[in-house]
Amino acid sequence: MQVISKKTTPSSESTLEAFTLDVGGMKCAGCVRAAENQLTQQPGVISATVNLVTEMALVECEPGVVDPLTLAEKLTEIGFPSQPRYPQGDTLFASERSTVTSPAERHRQETRSQIWQATIATLLLILSTIGHLDHVGITIPGLTNIWLHWGLATLALLFPGRSILTNGWQGLRHNAPNMNTLVGLGTLTAYAASIVALLFPTLGWECFFDEPVMLVGFILLGRTLEQHARSKATAALQSLAALQPATARLIKGEGGRMKDENENENGNGHRGLHNTSSPSASDPSNTNQPLHPSSFILHPSIEIPADRVKVGEWLQVLPGDKIPVDGEILAGQTTINESMLTGEAVPALKRPGDTVTAGSLNLSGAITLRATRTGKDTTLAQIIALVETAQTRKAPIQGLADTVAGYFTYGVMTIALLTFLFWYFIGTPLWSDHLLAAPSSMLIGHPMMLHPSSSLHPSSFIPHPSPLLLSLKLAIAVLVIACPCALGLATPTAILVGSGIGAERGLLIRGGDVLEKVHQLHTIVFDKTGTLTVGCPTLTDCVALSNISPSTLLQIAATVESGTQHPLAESIRREATQQSLSLLPAQEFHTELGLGVSALVEEQPVILGSQDWLYQHGIEIDDTAQQQVHTLITVGKTVVYIGVAGKLAGLIAVQDTLRPDARATIDRLRQMGLRVIMLTGAQPTAAEAIAHSLGFAKNDIVANVRPTQKAQIIQSLQSSSTESHSSSPYPLTAPSPHLKSNAKSNIIAMVGDGINDAPALAQADIGIALHSGTDVAIETAGIILMRDRLSDVVEAIRLSRATFNKIRQNLFWALFYNLLGIPIAAGILLPTFGIIFSPATAGALMAFSSVSVVTNSLFLRRAFSEQRIGNRVG
Repeated sequence: MQVISKKTTPSSESTLEAFTLDVGGMKCAGCVRAAENQLTQQPGVISATVNLVTEMALVECEPGVVDPLTLAEKLTEIGFPSQPRYPQGDTLFASERSTVTSPAERHRQETRSQIWQATIATLLLILSTIGHLDHVGITIPGLTNIWLHWGLATLALLFPGRSILTNGWQGLRHNAPNMNTLVGLGTLTAYAASIVALLFPTLGWECFFDEPVMLVGFILLGRTLEQHARSKATAALQSLAALQPATARLIKGEGGRMKDENENENGNGHRGLHNTSSPSASDPSNTNQPLHPSSFILHPSIEIPADRVKVGEWLQVLPGDKIPVDGEILAGQTTINESMLTGEAVPALKRPGDTVTAGSLNLSGAITLRATRTGKDTTLAQIIALVETAQTRKAPIQGLADTVAGYFTYGVMTIALLTFLFWYFIGTPLWSDHLLAAPSSMLIGHPMMLHPSSSLHPSSFIPHPSPLLLSLKLAIAVLVIACPCALGLATPTAILVGSGIGAERGLLIRGGDVLEKVHQLHTIVFDKTGTLTVGCPTLTDCVALSNISPSTLLQIAATVESGTQHPLAESIRREATQQSLSLLPAQEFHTELGLGVSALVEEQPVILGSQDWLYQHGIEIDDTAQQQVHTLITVGKTVVYIGVAGKLAGLIAVQDTLRPDARATIDRLRQMGLRVIMLTGAQPTAAEAIAHSLGFAKNDIVANVRPTQKAQIIQSLQSSSTESHSSSPYPLTAPSPHLKSNAKSNIIAMVGDGINDAPALAQADIGIALHSGTDVAIETAGIILMRDRLSDVVEAIRLSRATFNKIRQNLFWALFYNLLGIPIAAGILLPTFGIIFSPATAGALMAFSSVSVVTNSLFLRRAFSEQRIGNRVG
């Protein structure tokens, strides 16, 4: 079982387990609906989502209640051969994984079988077509024999068409009819009517054994083309999976695996980190002199499966090798191709202390690395899992297709029955003159039908069927032209291609629901520190306002800031280290989020932080200090106040550098029709100085924001109207009365990177996180930018919009095709224009509709590439 996520439910402290199943036999939206219903009916299952294209089911259930094998068996029983998907690198399920067929192998087997069936069906189709060339003057002896055509139809149903009939019957038997049910009913009806005509020629019926042959042939040909198109759609995900290295070079010796299973004191079997039997470890003289990692760059190593590497072990990576796991370089220097992760083809220089990711390619030098993440925890494995999950999550717009699919096959069977009854009892008697006068050339795709006696008289063709046969063929055409497949493929194929494009370019979009929200996006909010800026502030000024020197003031500030990890604190400590200032004795550290810190330094209380923080502790700020503060903040610097023993001791100013692509990103977002807002904890004057360099208007700045207020501001923006902002001449501060309104809700995106951004990212309709940010921010976000470029916010929105537009195009075509095709197949044009579809033509159109939807989704790649080129030229 692949545990993808665990989350706490609102009603209890228990967690939900999520795992995936590989589900075969998925042909249409009706199959998806049937599989999801079967899964959700099982005890302990909370929700289930099935993807038609990837043939994967994502199941959320109560922990410890549901057995994946049991669920797979339940799906197999109703005609969907299934098996649990066990993740690579998860040693807990190594034995189970060895007993099941991998998704790639199963796909290859199905493709081979499908090609073989399509080949046989095509040969039968060619023979059947040649046998009907007599009416155009081409006579081939023996091929016009009616018994030969009976044999061709029988072979078509027994061999290539057998899977269609059995799967359709299974669906009907389990009250879940699907596309195969419709096609099976059509082919069997045509075959049975022709058998009756053959055995009882006195009835005067016509034989049309060509229809089952053509139906099976066109359907299987269409599915083969569709499968080929699906394979192209999944190519991006398959290429990601192919990046996972199979082996790793484990270093023998320190950091390696030297104990055998019987000698390992921890009972972990070959998992020891030290070799107590090696000379360096056993020799007392070397006890305090462990080998340096650099000595292992060319040290002997052994190859082991990459999924057997454990955290902390040392690995050797030679030039040309793929990095087997996420790790930290201990020794050596090299260049790494990380294009699989970032989409950036320029190699990155890596030195000791730098991190590397699994699947990236070592280009130039030999290195020693220590494993930090292995198996399913590596960045690559998480990307693959995220993309797979994203492809399963449905867009709300797909609800229309799901609703239609739930009743589609029943509705089509009802329409087919009504079509037969109407034409047999009403239509044919009412328009008999028109039907007899209609030229046979108007019967689209309507091959000449053989009378049973045509085995002796090949020229005995009947251009117009009897009322019974006409009614029957129209009903069959309705059955086979209906295409729940196109409806089912409309959304998942577009999401599959879009998410694949995103993964190649370092843009991870979590699902169709995110795509739909991006399409409706109105406002995008940026956190300043670490998002619009590089997140590494530099100390620029140290102003002493009492009888202490600037260096002493900095030393005191660094001492107090030693108890926190805020970026401003790091800049102060870094400057103190550069000036060789040691920390003073201190105790009683306290941090107030969004305000500041305090501590007792050399028995004196020290308060460090914002102006409000000092006011809360009764420390006054005189006019001279205020003037100096104003001078600093007007140039965009952030001021930190320092109070010692109840008096203002000095000021420290820090300044963060803006990202080089920040201004261009904001300009392009505005050109896309979006409102852009900046959140910052800086005072309004300093915020305006920064915003001015980025081109922000005053009413697009929210200053003086405490971290705890970010989510509240996002919530206020969601309930505000466009007019409530555009007319405001004042900068927004937190909390702001300008954010409150009873107007229609806006769709808000939040871009952030830190822990304190996580609540706002969760509150926003769309959370966008930079990969360099914290894990909690990334986990909360709906879009993750792997390249850590602010300009990728624009690319992510463009890709989301382009993908959602493809979804709408596909759904429109699928609905338009069925709304137009079914009435024509039912004979709506026959009385006036003499036009009908033969069952074979209807089957060909049905196959074409599915292929066209998948092909249109594949055009997304070309359209997005052309759009990017156009934007660069513009």
